[in-house]
Amino acid sequence: MDNEKNNRTETGYKIGQDNLQIFGLDINAPVFLTSSLAIIIFVIVALVFQEKAEDVFENIRKWMTSQLDWVFLLTCSLFVLFCLYLIVSPLGRVRLGGKDAKPDYATLTWIAMLFSAGLAIGLVYWGIAEPVQHFQTPPFHMTQVYDPDQVYHDAQHLLPDPTHPDVKAARDMSFAAVAFHWGLHAWAGYAVVGLALAFFAYNRGLPLALRSAFYPLLGERVWGWPGHVIDILAVFATLFGLAPSLGLGSQQVAAGLNELFNIPATSTTEVTIIVLITGIATVSVLSGIDVGIKRLSQVNIYIMIALFSFVIVVGPTSVIFSTFFKALKDYVVEIVPLSNWVGRTDSYFIHGWSAFHMAWWITWMPFVGTFIARISKGRTVREFLFCVLLLPMLITLLCFSTFGGTAIHQFLVDGYTGVMDKVEAEEYAGALFELFKELPLTQLTSFVSIVLLITFFVTTSDSGSLVVDLITAGGKLHAPAAQRVFWCTAEGFVAIALLLGGGLKSLQAATLLFGLPFAIVLLGMVVCIWVGLQGERRKSQY
Repeated sequence: MDNEKNNRTETGYKIGQDNLQIFGLDINAPVFLTSSLAIIIFVIVALVFQEKAEDVFENIRKWMTSQLDWVFLLTCSLFVLFCLYLIVSPLGRVRLGGKDAKPDYATLTWIAMLFSAGLAIGLVYWGIAEPVQHFQTPPFHMTQVYDPDQVYHDAQHLLPDPTHPDVKAARDMSFAAVAFHWGLHAWAGYAVVGLALAFFAYNRGLPLALRSAFYPLLGERVWGWPGHVIDILAVFATLFGLAPSLGLGSQQVAAGLNELFNIPATSTTEVTIIVLITGIATVSVLSGIDVGIKRLSQVNIYIMIALFSFVIVVGPTSVIFSTFFKALKDYVVEIVPLSNWVGRTDSYFIHGWSAFHMAWWITWMPFVGTFIARISKGRTVREFLFCVLLLPMLITLLCFSTFGGTAIHQFLVDGYTGVMDKVEAEEYAGALFELFKELPLTQLTSFVSIVLLITFFVTTSDSGSLVVDLITAGGKLHAPAAQRVFWCTAEGFVAIALLLGGGLKSLQAATLLFGLPFAIVLLGMVVCIWVGLQGERRKSQY
Protein backbone atom coordinates (compact mmCIF):
# COMPACT_ATOMS: atom_id res chain seq x y z
CA MET A 1 0.00 0.00 0.00
CA ASP A 2 1.33 3.43 -0.91
CA ASN A 3 0.56 5.57 2.12
CA GLU A 4 0.69 8.74 0.08
CA LYS A 5 -2.34 7.68 -1.98
CA ASN A 6 -4.52 6.57 0.92
CA ASN A 7 -6.61 8.57 3.32
CA ARG A 8 -7.26 7.79 6.92
CA THR A 9 -10.32 5.63 7.44
CA GLU A 10 -12.23 7.73 9.94
CA THR A 11 -11.52 11.34 8.98
CA GLY A 12 -9.91 11.21 5.58
CA TYR A 13 -6.71 12.89 6.76
CA LYS A 14 -4.31 12.71 3.83
CA ILE A 15 -0.62 12.11 4.41
CA GLY A 16 1.39 15.27 4.00
CA GLN A 17 -1.64 17.54 3.62
CA ASP A 18 -0.27 19.90 6.31
CA ASN A 19 3.22 19.94 4.80
CA LEU A 20 4.98 23.11 3.72
CA GLN A 21 6.47 23.11 0.22
CA ILE A 22 9.24 25.69 0.07
CA PHE A 23 12.70 25.90 -1.54
CA GLY A 24 12.18 22.45 -3.05
CA LEU A 25 11.43 20.91 0.36
CA ASP A 26 8.28 19.05 1.44
CA ILE A 27 8.24 19.19 5.24
CA ASN A 28 6.07 19.16 8.31
CA ALA A 29 7.18 22.65 9.26
CA PRO A 30 6.80 22.53 13.09
CA VAL A 31 8.68 19.23 13.34
CA PHE A 32 11.37 19.92 10.74
CA LEU A 33 12.14 23.50 11.74
CA THR A 34 12.10 22.92 15.50
CA SER A 35 14.27 19.81 15.41
CA SER A 36 16.70 21.05 12.73
CA LEU A 37 17.28 24.41 14.42
CA ALA A 38 17.80 22.72 17.79
CA ILE A 39 20.31 20.30 16.27
CA ILE A 40 22.22 23.10 14.53
CA ILE A 41 22.43 25.12 17.76
CA PHE A 42 23.56 22.06 19.70
CA VAL A 43 26.34 21.26 17.21
CA ILE A 44 27.63 24.85 17.19
CA VAL A 45 27.64 25.19 20.98
CA ALA A 46 29.26 21.77 21.53
CA LEU A 47 32.02 22.50 19.00
CA VAL A 48 32.73 26.02 20.24
CA PHE A 49 32.74 25.13 23.95
CA GLN A 50 34.29 21.68 23.86
CA GLU A 51 35.78 21.67 27.37
CA LYS A 52 32.60 23.00 28.97
CA ALA A 53 30.55 20.52 26.98
CA GLU A 54 32.67 17.66 28.27
CA ASP A 55 32.04 18.67 31.91
CA VAL A 56 28.32 19.12 31.34
CA PHE A 57 27.94 15.77 29.60
CA GLU A 58 29.90 13.97 32.33
CA ASN A 59 27.72 15.45 35.10
CA ILE A 60 24.57 14.50 33.18
CA ARG A 61 25.81 10.95 32.70
CA LYS A 62 26.68 10.45 36.38
CA TRP A 63 23.41 11.88 37.69
CA MET A 64 21.12 10.01 35.31
CA THR A 65 22.79 6.62 35.69
CA SER A 66 22.76 6.86 39.48
CA GLN A 67 19.28 8.36 39.99
CA LEU A 68 17.18 7.18 37.04
CA ASP A 69 18.53 3.71 36.33
CA TRP A 70 15.20 2.21 37.41
CA VAL A 71 13.29 4.11 34.71
CA PHE A 72 15.28 2.54 31.90
CA LEU A 73 15.33 -0.96 33.39
CA LEU A 74 11.61 -0.97 34.19
CA THR A 75 10.59 0.39 30.79
CA CYS A 76 12.52 -2.21 28.82
CA SER A 77 11.34 -5.02 31.12
CA LEU A 78 7.70 -4.06 30.49
CA PHE A 79 8.34 -4.20 26.74
CA VAL A 80 9.67 -7.77 27.09
CA LEU A 81 6.61 -8.96 29.01
CA PHE A 82 4.21 -7.29 26.57
CA CYS A 83 5.85 -8.80 23.47
CA LEU A 84 6.04 -12.29 24.94
CA TYR A 85 2.35 -12.11 25.77
CA LEU A 86 1.43 -11.05 22.22
CA ILE A 87 3.40 -13.96 20.72
CA VAL A 88 1.29 -16.54 22.57
CA SER A 89 -2.02 -14.65 22.52
CA PRO A 90 -4.72 -14.83 19.79
CA LEU A 91 -3.68 -11.30 18.79
CA GLY A 92 -0.60 -12.86 17.23
CA ARG A 93 -2.72 -13.94 14.26
CA VAL A 94 -3.39 -10.36 13.15
CA ARG A 95 -1.64 -9.62 9.85
CA LEU A 96 0.02 -6.27 9.20
CA GLY A 97 -1.78 -4.84 6.18
CA GLY A 98 -4.88 -7.01 6.46
CA LYS A 99 -5.67 -10.68 5.94
CA ASP A 100 -4.64 -10.70 2.28
CA ALA A 101 -1.45 -8.64 2.59
CA LYS A 102 1.77 -10.12 1.16
CA PRO A 103 5.32 -9.40 2.39
CA ASP A 104 7.34 -6.91 0.36
CA TYR A 105 10.64 -8.75 0.95
CA ALA A 106 11.76 -12.37 1.08
CA THR A 107 12.14 -13.61 4.65
CA LEU A 108 15.96 -13.95 4.57
CA THR A 109 16.37 -10.48 3.05
CA TRP A 110 13.95 -9.09 5.63
CA ILE A 111 15.87 -10.66 8.53
CA ALA A 112 19.18 -9.37 7.11
CA MET A 113 17.77 -5.83 7.00
CA LEU A 114 16.41 -6.18 10.54
CA PHE A 115 19.76 -7.33 11.85
CA SER A 116 21.83 -4.69 10.06
CA ALA A 117 19.63 -1.82 11.23
CA GLY A 118 19.15 -3.13 14.77
CA LEU A 119 22.74 -3.73 15.83
CA ALA A 120 25.20 -2.37 13.31
CA ILE A 121 28.44 -0.97 14.66
CA GLY A 122 27.65 -1.61 18.33
CA LEU A 123 27.91 -5.37 17.97
CA VAL A 124 31.38 -5.25 16.42
CA TYR A 125 32.57 -2.63 18.93
CA TRP A 126 31.30 -4.35 22.07
CA GLY A 127 31.50 -7.95 20.81
CA ILE A 128 34.81 -8.50 22.60
CA ALA A 129 35.06 -5.55 24.96
CA GLU A 130 31.87 -6.14 26.93
CA PRO A 131 32.15 -9.85 27.81
CA VAL A 132 35.82 -9.34 28.69
CA GLN A 133 34.97 -6.34 30.87
CA HIS A 134 32.27 -8.28 32.71
CA PHE A 135 34.65 -11.21 33.11
CA GLN A 136 37.13 -8.89 34.82
CA THR A 137 34.48 -7.37 37.12
CA PRO A 138 31.32 -9.51 36.91
CA PRO A 139 27.94 -8.42 38.29
CA PHE A 140 26.98 -9.93 41.67
CA HIS A 141 30.47 -11.46 41.98
CA MET A 142 32.96 -8.84 43.08
CA THR A 143 36.07 -11.05 42.78
CA GLN A 144 38.55 -9.45 40.38
CA VAL A 145 39.89 -12.27 38.19
CA TYR A 146 42.38 -10.16 36.26
CA ASP A 147 45.21 -8.18 37.79
CA PRO A 148 47.07 -6.22 35.08
CA ASP A 149 50.15 -6.06 37.32
CA GLN A 150 50.62 -9.82 36.97
CA VAL A 151 52.85 -10.87 34.07
CA TYR A 152 50.59 -13.69 32.93
CA HIS A 153 52.22 -14.37 29.58
CA ASP A 154 55.65 -14.85 31.20
CA ALA A 155 54.57 -16.89 34.18
CA GLN A 156 52.01 -19.51 33.28
CA HIS A 157 51.56 -20.57 36.89
CA LEU A 158 50.10 -17.14 37.63
CA LEU A 159 47.19 -17.72 35.27
CA PRO A 160 43.81 -17.99 37.00
CA ASP A 161 42.65 -21.59 37.24
CA PRO A 162 39.77 -21.98 34.71
CA THR A 163 38.22 -24.61 36.98
CA HIS A 164 38.23 -22.42 40.09
CA PRO A 165 34.64 -21.59 41.19
CA ASP A 166 35.25 -17.84 41.19
CA VAL A 167 36.73 -17.87 37.69
CA LYS A 168 33.96 -20.10 36.32
CA ALA A 169 31.30 -17.92 37.96
CA ALA A 170 32.86 -14.77 36.52
CA ARG A 171 33.01 -16.27 33.04
CA ASP A 172 29.44 -17.56 33.12
CA MET A 173 28.03 -14.34 34.55
CA SER A 174 29.85 -12.22 31.99
CA PHE A 175 27.92 -13.82 29.13
CA ALA A 176 24.63 -13.78 31.03
CA ALA A 177 25.16 -10.03 31.47
CA VAL A 178 25.90 -9.60 27.77
CA ALA A 179 22.76 -11.55 26.86
CA PHE A 180 20.77 -9.34 29.23
CA HIS A 181 22.03 -6.14 27.64
CA TRP A 182 21.74 -7.27 24.01
CA GLY A 183 18.86 -9.72 24.18
CA LEU A 184 15.14 -9.39 24.80
CA HIS A 185 15.39 -6.03 26.57
CA ALA A 186 16.90 -4.49 23.46
CA TRP A 187 14.78 -6.08 20.76
CA ALA A 188 11.44 -5.88 22.58
CA GLY A 189 11.53 -2.09 22.31
CA TYR A 190 12.27 -2.27 18.60
CA ALA A 191 9.36 -4.67 18.24
CA VAL A 192 6.94 -2.39 20.13
CA VAL A 193 7.68 0.64 17.97
CA GLY A 194 7.83 -1.33 14.74
CA LEU A 195 4.58 -3.13 15.47
CA ALA A 196 2.76 0.07 16.43
CA LEU A 197 3.84 1.94 13.31
CA ALA A 198 3.27 -0.97 10.94
CA PHE A 199 -0.19 -1.68 12.32
CA PHE A 200 -1.49 1.88 12.22
CA ALA A 201 0.12 2.53 8.82
CA TYR A 202 -0.86 -0.66 7.00
CA ASN A 203 -4.08 -1.56 8.81
CA ARG A 204 -5.44 1.92 9.46
CA GLY A 205 -3.91 3.96 6.62
CA LEU A 206 -2.17 6.45 8.90
CA PRO A 207 1.16 8.15 8.09
CA LEU A 208 4.25 6.13 8.93
CA ALA A 209 5.16 8.48 11.79
CA LEU A 210 5.39 8.05 15.56
CA ARG A 211 2.38 10.26 16.18
CA SER A 212 0.12 7.90 14.24
CA ALA A 213 0.49 5.21 16.91
CA PHE A 214 -1.15 7.52 19.46
CA TYR A 215 -4.40 8.05 17.59
CA PRO A 216 -6.35 5.77 20.00
CA LEU A 217 -5.31 8.02 22.89
CA LEU A 218 -5.13 11.48 21.32
CA GLY A 219 -7.63 11.28 18.47
CA GLU A 220 -7.49 14.28 16.12
CA ARG A 221 -4.96 15.99 18.38
CA VAL A 222 -2.22 13.80 16.89
CA TRP A 223 -2.29 16.16 13.87
CA GLY A 224 -1.66 19.17 16.13
CA TRP A 225 1.02 20.10 18.65
CA PRO A 226 0.74 16.94 20.79
CA GLY A 227 1.69 14.99 17.68
CA HIS A 228 4.39 17.49 16.76
CA VAL A 229 5.99 17.07 20.19
CA ILE A 230 6.01 13.27 19.84
CA ASP A 231 7.69 13.46 16.44
CA ILE A 232 10.23 16.06 17.60
CA LEU A 233 11.19 13.84 20.54
CA ALA A 234 11.52 10.96 18.09
CA VAL A 235 13.91 13.00 15.92
CA PHE A 236 16.07 13.94 18.92
CA ALA A 237 16.09 10.35 20.23
CA THR A 238 17.04 9.01 16.81
CA LEU A 239 19.87 11.44 16.13
CA PHE A 240 21.34 11.18 19.62
CA GLY A 241 20.89 7.43 19.66
CA LEU A 242 22.73 7.05 16.35
CA ALA A 243 25.53 9.44 17.28
CA PRO A 244 27.16 7.09 19.85
CA SER A 245 27.20 4.28 17.29
CA LEU A 246 28.76 6.51 14.64
CA GLY A 247 31.27 7.83 17.15
CA LEU A 248 32.23 4.37 18.39
CA GLY A 249 32.44 3.13 14.82
CA SER A 250 34.86 5.88 13.85
CA GLN A 251 37.04 5.07 16.87
CA GLN A 252 37.21 1.40 15.93
CA VAL A 253 37.91 2.07 12.25
CA ALA A 254 40.69 4.44 13.37
CA ALA A 255 42.11 1.74 15.67
CA GLY A 256 42.08 -0.74 12.78
CA LEU A 257 43.80 1.68 10.41
CA ASN A 258 46.41 2.28 13.09
CA GLU A 259 47.08 -1.46 13.39
CA LEU A 260 47.27 -2.03 9.63
CA PHE A 261 48.80 1.16 8.28
CA ASN A 262 50.18 2.98 11.35
CA ILE A 263 47.76 5.87 10.80
CA PRO A 264 47.53 7.73 14.14
CA ALA A 265 44.20 7.02 15.89
CA THR A 266 43.64 10.67 16.79
CA SER A 267 40.47 12.72 17.01
CA THR A 268 41.38 14.22 13.63
CA THR A 269 41.44 10.76 12.09
CA GLU A 270 38.12 9.87 13.72
CA VAL A 271 36.46 13.06 12.47
CA THR A 272 37.83 12.46 8.98
CA ILE A 273 36.38 8.95 9.02
CA ILE A 274 32.95 10.28 10.03
CA VAL A 275 33.03 12.84 7.23
CA LEU A 276 34.05 10.29 4.59
CA ILE A 277 31.55 7.66 5.69
CA THR A 278 28.78 10.24 5.91
CA GLY A 279 29.52 11.12 2.29
CA ILE A 280 29.24 7.47 1.26
CA ALA A 281 26.04 7.11 3.29
CA THR A 282 24.59 10.14 1.50
CA VAL A 283 25.12 8.45 -1.85
CA SER A 284 23.55 5.27 -0.48
CA VAL A 285 20.49 7.02 0.94
CA LEU A 286 19.88 8.79 -2.37
CA SER A 287 19.74 5.41 -4.10
CA GLY A 288 16.74 4.43 -1.97
CA ILE A 289 15.83 1.61 0.38
CA ASP A 290 15.54 -1.03 -2.36
CA VAL A 291 19.01 -0.36 -3.73
CA GLY A 292 21.51 1.11 -1.26
CA ILE A 293 20.17 -0.05 2.11
CA LYS A 294 18.93 -3.43 0.89
CA ARG A 295 22.16 -4.35 -0.90
CA LEU A 296 24.45 -3.07 1.83
CA SER A 297 22.44 -4.99 4.45
CA GLN A 298 22.97 -8.16 2.45
CA VAL A 299 26.70 -7.40 2.12
CA ASN A 300 26.87 -6.82 5.91
CA ILE A 301 25.42 -10.22 6.64
CA TYR A 302 27.70 -12.02 4.17
CA ILE A 303 30.83 -10.39 5.59
CA MET A 304 29.75 -10.99 9.17
CA ILE A 305 28.96 -14.65 8.51
CA ALA A 306 32.36 -15.09 6.84
CA LEU A 307 34.25 -13.37 9.66
CA PHE A 308 32.49 -15.17 12.48
CA SER A 309 32.74 -18.52 10.70
CA PHE A 310 36.48 -17.98 10.34
CA VAL A 311 36.90 -17.28 14.07
CA ILE A 312 34.74 -20.29 14.97
CA VAL A 313 36.79 -22.61 12.74
CA VAL A 314 40.30 -21.45 13.65
CA GLY A 315 39.45 -20.51 17.24
CA PRO A 316 38.37 -22.70 20.16
CA THR A 317 35.33 -24.14 18.35
CA SER A 318 34.01 -26.34 21.13
CA VAL A 319 34.49 -23.56 23.68
CA ILE A 320 32.54 -21.10 21.51
CA PHE A 321 29.51 -23.37 21.18
CA SER A 322 29.57 -24.47 24.81
CA THR A 323 29.76 -20.80 25.77
CA PHE A 324 26.73 -20.05 23.61
CA PHE A 325 24.52 -22.76 25.10
CA LYS A 326 25.71 -22.10 28.65
CA ALA A 327 25.10 -18.38 28.19
CA LEU A 328 21.58 -19.05 26.93
CA LYS A 329 20.83 -21.15 29.99
CA ASP A 330 22.38 -18.63 32.39
CA TYR A 331 20.47 -15.81 30.70
CA VAL A 332 17.15 -17.50 31.40
CA VAL A 333 18.19 -18.02 35.04
CA GLU A 334 19.62 -14.55 35.61
CA ILE A 335 17.30 -12.32 33.57
CA VAL A 336 15.06 -11.48 36.53
CA PRO A 337 17.92 -10.74 39.02
CA LEU A 338 19.69 -8.65 36.38
CA SER A 339 16.47 -6.71 35.68
CA ASN A 340 16.10 -5.86 39.36
CA TRP A 341 17.69 -2.63 40.57
CA VAL A 342 16.67 -2.83 44.26
CA GLY A 343 19.24 -3.79 46.87
CA ARG A 344 22.06 -4.36 44.39
CA THR A 345 25.64 -4.01 45.61
CA ASP A 346 27.14 -3.90 42.13
CA SER A 347 26.15 -0.30 41.40
CA TYR A 348 29.08 0.05 38.99
CA PHE A 349 27.39 -2.53 36.76
CA ILE A 350 23.88 -1.05 36.90
CA HIS A 351 25.01 2.56 36.49
CA GLY A 352 27.92 2.09 34.13
CA TRP A 353 26.44 -0.60 31.91
CA SER A 354 22.79 -1.56 32.34
CA ALA A 355 21.33 1.95 32.59
CA PHE A 356 23.34 3.10 29.58
CA HIS A 357 22.42 0.09 27.46
CA MET A 358 18.71 0.37 28.21
CA ALA A 359 18.73 4.10 27.47
CA TRP A 360 20.67 3.43 24.27
CA TRP A 361 18.05 0.94 23.10
CA ILE A 362 15.29 3.42 23.89
CA THR A 363 16.90 6.11 21.75
CA TRP A 364 17.34 3.60 18.94
CA MET A 365 13.72 2.46 19.12
CA PRO A 366 12.14 5.19 16.96
CA PHE A 367 14.85 4.74 14.33
CA VAL A 368 14.93 0.93 14.20
CA GLY A 369 11.19 0.63 14.88
CA THR A 370 10.29 2.94 12.00
CA PHE A 371 12.69 1.17 9.67
CA ILE A 372 11.36 -2.25 10.70
CA ALA A 373 7.79 -1.06 10.16
CA ARG A 374 8.73 0.24 6.72
CA ILE A 375 9.87 -3.24 5.59
CA SER A 376 7.42 -5.49 7.49
CA LYS A 377 4.10 -5.21 5.69
CA GLY A 378 2.41 -8.59 5.21
CA ARG A 379 3.82 -10.28 8.33
CA THR A 380 1.58 -11.61 11.10
CA VAL A 381 2.08 -10.13 14.55
CA ARG A 382 3.39 -13.49 15.79
CA GLU A 383 5.84 -13.86 12.89
CA PHE A 384 6.90 -10.24 13.26
CA LEU A 385 7.59 -10.54 17.00
CA PHE A 386 9.31 -13.91 16.71
CA CYS A 387 11.70 -12.71 14.02
CA VAL A 388 12.32 -9.28 15.54
CA LEU A 389 12.58 -10.48 19.14
CA LEU A 390 14.06 -13.97 19.24
CA LEU A 391 16.12 -14.65 16.11
CA PRO A 392 18.36 -11.54 16.37
CA MET A 393 18.88 -12.26 20.08
CA LEU A 394 20.20 -15.76 19.32
CA ILE A 395 22.43 -14.49 16.52
CA THR A 396 23.74 -11.73 18.76
CA LEU A 397 24.56 -14.12 21.58
CA LEU A 398 26.41 -16.40 19.15
CA CYS A 399 28.47 -13.41 17.98
CA PHE A 400 29.42 -12.48 21.55
CA SER A 401 30.20 -16.11 22.37
CA THR A 402 32.47 -16.28 19.32
CA PHE A 403 34.49 -13.13 19.93
CA GLY A 404 34.23 -12.83 23.71
CA GLY A 405 34.57 -16.58 24.29
CA THR A 406 37.70 -16.69 22.15
CA ALA A 407 39.26 -13.70 23.92
CA ILE A 408 38.68 -15.15 27.40
CA HIS A 409 39.94 -18.57 26.24
CA GLN A 410 43.12 -16.94 24.90
CA PHE A 411 43.71 -15.49 28.35
CA LEU A 412 42.83 -18.47 30.54
CA VAL A 413 44.44 -21.19 28.43
CA ASP A 414 47.12 -19.48 26.33
CA GLY A 415 48.13 -16.73 28.74
CA TYR A 416 47.62 -14.02 26.10
CA THR A 417 46.76 -10.70 27.78
CA GLY A 418 46.55 -8.38 24.77
CA VAL A 419 42.75 -8.12 24.81
CA MET A 420 42.62 -7.98 28.60
CA ASP A 421 45.07 -5.09 28.71
CA LYS A 422 43.09 -3.11 26.11
CA VAL A 423 39.84 -3.56 28.01
CA GLU A 424 41.45 -2.83 31.37
CA ALA A 425 42.69 0.47 29.92
CA GLU A 426 39.21 1.12 28.44
CA GLU A 427 40.71 1.13 24.96
CA TYR A 428 37.74 -0.83 23.72
CA ALA A 429 38.15 0.12 20.06
CA GLY A 430 41.42 -1.79 19.77
CA ALA A 431 40.30 -5.01 21.51
CA LEU A 432 39.05 -6.61 18.28
CA PHE A 433 42.40 -6.21 16.54
CA GLU A 434 44.28 -7.56 19.58
CA LEU A 435 42.18 -10.71 19.32
CA PHE A 436 43.17 -11.23 15.68
CA LYS A 437 46.87 -11.09 16.57
CA GLU A 438 46.55 -14.57 18.07
CA LEU A 439 44.67 -16.00 15.08
CA PRO A 440 45.87 -16.88 11.56
CA LEU A 441 45.66 -14.34 8.72
CA THR A 442 45.80 -11.39 11.13
CA GLN A 443 46.19 -8.73 8.45
CA LEU A 444 43.36 -10.10 6.33
CA THR A 445 40.89 -10.49 9.19
CA SER A 446 41.68 -7.00 10.45
CA PHE A 447 41.08 -5.57 7.00
CA VAL A 448 37.80 -7.48 6.61
CA SER A 449 36.71 -6.16 10.01
CA ILE A 450 37.33 -2.59 8.88
CA VAL A 451 35.25 -3.21 5.75
CA LEU A 452 32.48 -4.67 7.92
CA LEU A 453 32.58 -1.64 10.21
CA ILE A 454 32.35 0.72 7.25
CA THR A 455 29.37 -1.08 5.71
CA PHE A 456 27.64 -1.13 9.09
CA PHE A 457 28.49 2.56 9.46
CA VAL A 458 26.90 3.35 6.12
CA THR A 459 23.72 1.31 6.67
CA THR A 460 23.26 2.87 10.11
CA SER A 461 23.67 6.39 8.78
CA ASP A 462 21.51 6.06 5.70
CA SER A 463 18.77 4.10 7.50
CA GLY A 464 18.72 6.73 10.23
CA SER A 465 18.50 9.64 7.82
CA LEU A 466 15.71 7.89 5.94
CA VAL A 467 13.74 7.48 9.17
CA VAL A 468 14.29 11.05 10.38
CA ASP A 469 13.28 12.37 6.98
CA LEU A 470 10.14 10.24 7.12
CA ILE A 471 9.24 11.73 10.51
CA THR A 472 9.93 15.34 9.56
CA ALA A 473 8.13 14.97 6.22
CA GLY A 474 4.87 14.04 7.93
CA GLY A 475 5.13 10.35 7.04
CA LYS A 476 5.71 10.79 3.30
CA LEU A 477 7.75 7.95 1.87
CA HIS A 478 9.11 9.84 -1.14
CA ALA A 479 10.15 13.27 0.11
CA PRO A 480 12.71 15.33 -1.86
CA ALA A 481 16.26 13.99 -1.83
CA ALA A 482 17.67 17.21 -0.36
CA GLN A 483 15.94 16.50 2.92
CA ARG A 484 17.60 13.09 3.27
CA VAL A 485 20.97 14.65 2.47
CA PHE A 486 20.40 17.26 5.20
CA TRP A 487 19.63 14.66 7.88
CA CYS A 488 22.46 12.38 6.82
CA THR A 489 24.83 15.33 7.20
CA ALA A 490 23.25 16.30 10.54
CA GLU A 491 23.91 12.82 11.95
CA GLY A 492 27.58 13.15 11.09
CA PHE A 493 27.89 16.58 12.68
CA VAL A 494 26.15 15.46 15.90
CA ALA A 495 28.56 12.51 16.17
CA ILE A 496 31.54 14.82 15.62
CA ALA A 497 30.28 17.33 18.21
CA LEU A 498 29.84 14.64 20.86
CA LEU A 499 33.13 12.95 20.00
CA LEU A 500 35.11 16.17 20.36
CA GLY A 501 33.09 17.23 23.40
CA GLY A 502 34.12 14.38 25.66
CA GLY A 503 34.34 11.15 23.68
CA LEU A 504 32.59 8.01 24.89
CA LYS A 505 31.22 9.57 28.08
CA SER A 506 29.63 12.43 26.16
CA LEU A 507 28.10 9.96 23.72
CA GLN A 508 26.65 8.05 26.66
CA ALA A 509 25.33 11.22 28.32
CA ALA A 510 23.46 12.28 25.19
CA THR A 511 21.91 8.82 24.94
CA LEU A 512 20.68 8.95 28.53
CA LEU A 513 19.39 12.52 28.26
CA PHE A 514 17.23 11.95 25.21
CA GLY A 515 16.25 8.40 26.14
CA LEU A 516 14.41 9.53 29.28
CA PRO A 517 11.50 11.53 27.77
CA PHE A 518 11.09 9.02 24.99
CA ALA A 519 10.70 6.18 27.50
CA ILE A 520 7.45 7.82 28.63
CA VAL A 521 6.27 8.15 25.03
CA LEU A 522 6.93 4.47 24.37
CA LEU A 523 4.93 3.31 27.38
CA GLY A 524 1.92 5.12 25.95
CA MET A 525 2.53 3.33 22.66
CA VAL A 526 2.06 -0.05 24.36
CA VAL A 527 -1.48 0.96 25.36
CA CYS A 528 -2.26 2.06 21.81
CA ILE A 529 -1.02 -1.22 20.32
CA TRP A 530 -3.29 -3.14 22.67
CA VAL A 531 -6.33 -1.05 21.76
CA GLY A 532 -5.59 -1.27 18.03
CA LEU A 533 -5.01 -5.03 17.93
CA GLN A 534 -8.12 -5.73 19.95
CA GLY A 535 -10.17 -3.64 17.53
CA GLU A 536 -8.62 -5.39 14.52
CA ARG A 537 -9.34 -8.80 15.97
CA ARG A 538 -13.02 -7.95 16.48
CA LYS A 539 -13.29 -6.27 13.09
CA SER A 540 -11.68 -9.03 11.01
CA GLN A 541 -12.62 -12.01 13.24
CA TYR A 542 -9.10 -13.37 13.64
